[in-house]
Amino acid sequence: MKPSTFSIVAADLAAGELGVAVQSKFLAVGSAVPWLEGGVGAVATQAWANTGFGPRGLALLRAGASPSEAIDALVAEDDGRARRQLGIVDAGGKSATYTGDECTEWAGGVCGDGFAAQGNILAGPAVVDGLVAGFRQTQGTLAERLLGALRAAQRAGGDKRGQQSAALVVVKPKGGYGGYNDRYIDLRVDDASEPIEQLARLLDLHALYFGPPKPEDVVTIDAAIGRELVEILIERGALTQGHAQFDAAAFGAFERVMGVENLEERLRTDGTIDRQTLQYFRERRR
Repeated sequence: MKPSTFSIVAADLAAGELGVAVQSKFLAVGSAVPWLEGGVGAVATQAWANTGFGPRGLALLRAGASPSEAIDALVAEDDGRARRQLGIVDAGGKSATYTGDECTEWAGGVCGDGFAAQGNILAGPAVVDGLVAGFRQTQGTLAERLLGALRAAQRAGGDKRGQQSAALVVVKPKGGYGGYNDRYIDLRVDDASEPIEQLARLLDLHALYFGPPKPEDVVTIDAAIGRELVEILIERGALTQGHAQFDAAAFGAFERVMGVENLEERLRTDGTIDRQTLQYFRERRR
């Protein structure tokens, strides 16, 4: 993978999350750069990427190596080390980054407490600085901060060859669907003119489908909201014309519609609804 790539690996110790965000002038960058394991660490391997660095780097972390020790071990056994670039963060927030001497300019990286940012064939060092600033200044979840890092890097000039694909992966133990694996967020845009913004759209959808609403976003289904929901259900054919109240029958219809829309994680049985769900149905009426 020679085409220009910038990435950031990071840890959120309070949430127990590890993440990688990456953008590249390369088809389906998410298939090669990010490698993660909940409770262990995250690796981004790029610039004539040695994808073996991913699983081997995680194995080294699992065995007790620090990120810098893992990088030293990986590049020592690789004849193509001068053209490689990678960043590693472990579950404790320690980090390291490496850029080979033969990576195409501009190339370099910066690491700090809980993150490592790196890129090659960039407009200049401001791009990596943008990754760091965007990550530090964005408020919210780890995924939101990683997305903020990509956006800031792109505003700082991005890569010389343009944009094509992007990916955002966040893991945490039992964070996957149903708690069966660690894949909390796994989003890819494989080919697009503005892949970072497409990634942002997917992250919004992920929050809608799988993210719990904030307490301040939960409202009571009063008479007005109840009538609105009944109208929505009638329009969708889930209730018959003339149904007037959001009663038990209406709730049953609403439950079925929520399942059809993959919003069952947001269904509430206490007479309330969250604003995001309500907005979702309002937008579809328009």
